Amino acid sequence: MEETPRAPEQALPPLLIEAVRYAEDRHWEVAPGSWLVEGDGPPRCSCGDLGCALPGAHPVSPDWQRKASAGPGVVRKWWTENPRASILLPTGRSFDALDVPETAGCLALARMERLELQLGPVVAVPAMPGQTGRRLLFLVLPGSLAKLPDLLRGLGWAPGRLDLVGRGEGDWIVAPPSRVGGYGFAQWARPPSALNRWLPDAAELVSPLAYACGRAAQPPRPVQPPQPAHPPAAARR
Repeated sequence: MEETPRAPEQALPPLLIEAVRYAEDRHWEVAPGSWLVEGDGPPRCSCGDLGCALPGAHPVSPDWQRKASAGPGVVRKWWTENPRASILLPTGRSFDALDVPETAGCLALARMERLELQLGPVVAVPAMPGQTGRRLLFLVLPGSLAKLPDLLRGLGWAPGRLDLVGRGEGDWIVAPPSRVGGYGFAQWARPPSALNRWLPDAAELVSPLAYACGRAAQPPRPVQPPQPAHPPAAARR
């Protein structure tokens, strides 16, 4: 009996291609998420909640963690049945994530590259309702969430003082090319590759990330008016 030929990759839905690639190439567990529904008015979340806090970016099943799979066949079946589902990657398993504002993340990336630090993939995601600005998520070895508070204290920062959040066990990230919110898409700021298959420990990245978050949180200095080179004649008398 002849095997049914698989459709060429370019003919498949982009979300299906990428979801299978994460499972097949990186061995990451994947779970299908909600999606955005177009119609009259702005796009709305498939969950039906008009006030959804994570439109197009949350699990669709209460037991999503148990069902998440790194099996390419299972993943292919999910997105064949629903090619619009967003791609969710559970944290706390193959990786954790350090979540910072995009401005601070870009500043930290430049500093890390100068220091020649080992970096893993980095995801850029749009702001959710109630947030301002995009976020950068740095993938690190799992187990980082528990030690993040002590790492920050060691740098002189009390937990909660910086906009630096750990994503670990029980959480997830939205993977590219999922559409998030009304207008944006999750994108790779540093895509997965053979060069970043080995993830860094959070301890290696927390210092430049904390420094950048602290810089980004500082209010801009007031601009001082230019001073005359010489005092006016009346002041010299």
